Amino acid sequence: MGSRKNYFEHIDGLKYKLEDFLYDLPEKLIAQYPLENRDTCRLMVVDRESGKISHRNFGDISEYLAPDDCLVLNDTRVFPARLMGRKDRTGAQVEIFLLRNLEGNLWEVLVKPARKVRIGNKIIFGDDLSCDIVDNTLSGGRVVEFNSNGDFFTVLGKLGNTPLPPYIKRKPENLDKEYYQTVYADKHGAVAAPTAGLHFTQKLIDKLQSDGIKIAKITLHVGLGTFRPVQVEDITRHKMDSEYYEIDAHAASLINMVPQKGGNVIAVGTTVVRALESIADQRGFVRPARGWTDKYIYPPYEFKAINKLLTNFHLPGSTLLMMVSAFAGMKLMREAYELAIKEKYRFFSYGDAMLIC
Repeated sequence: MGSRKNYFEHIDGLKYKLEDFLYDLPEKLIAQYPLENRDTCRLMVVDRESGKISHRNFGDISEYLAPDDCLVLNDTRVFPARLMGRKDRTGAQVEIFLLRNLEGNLWEVLVKPARKVRIGNKIIFGDDLSCDIVDNTLSGGRVVEFNSNGDFFTVLGKLGNTPLPPYIKRKPENLDKEYYQTVYADKHGAVAAPTAGLHFTQKLIDKLQSDGIKIAKITLHVGLGTFRPVQVEDITRHKMDSEYYEIDAHAASLINMVPQKGGNVIAVGTTVVRALESIADQRGFVRPARGWTDKYIYPPYEFKAINKLLTNFHLPGSTLLMMVSAFAGMKLMREAYELAIKEKYRFFSYGDAMLIC
């Protein structure tokens, strides 16, 4: 089985600072649109053992997988979380950004302009959807109770907009409803896509399964915190937002059988890593579970559940970059990102992919 060796450089008393995870990225390398064919993006392959970096196409990923390996996918589904409405009494425009479902029709949301939206206000989005502001949150958001005429997510699909990341400098278009979603997306709950999975087509998944590669699906509903930069120089003081996850008995069984058969557990995205590392024991054993995780992974960290990581290229100073640096080692990740910029890889959500072996 592939090693779960920790590739972080252990130095007594070593502490990395925020500045160690910053880099200069030309704005032109931030992908603004997806590729027409998902699996034709570039794939950088980083070998942790040898330090070798290779340049491939995503369709070549099967060459780095073997029978009895297990790809772990996040089947969360992005919902159109951005709503434009008006206050029922004044007609003033209000933007509501849904963050997470608390229970029933109650949601935690962000509002703009926040100072003009108070408890007791009603916001109208259309004939079939409205909400009442019922409480404030400690982070400056609101708790709202939705009233929908029909299935909530069906109505939301008609009135809401795809919540594109802030670094995509354009308005959402119809193509985003398809492309800012994995082909295996199933469970509503994410306000951001698990972007490492965007590169897979159903045809490619079918081919991998026919080659004997196992597919395990788990759920972690990606929150807005995935875009929140670390703002403290001492990175250990950063606090992660909690995100809801589910790992059922079938997925846990598939993952736990991998070591017995000499295969590798390949996490498709940092969201999968967070979920698995939140529940894995010291042996890497994963149990069925559901709940909320604020797992924060930064160097040094000893990974328990995964052997390989498929990911995209991440924002400077982000917790995602810290996680992949903990997995691959700081020196190697710096080299990989410098090379990606030199070779003009496409960055962030609609960008190219990296496989860390």
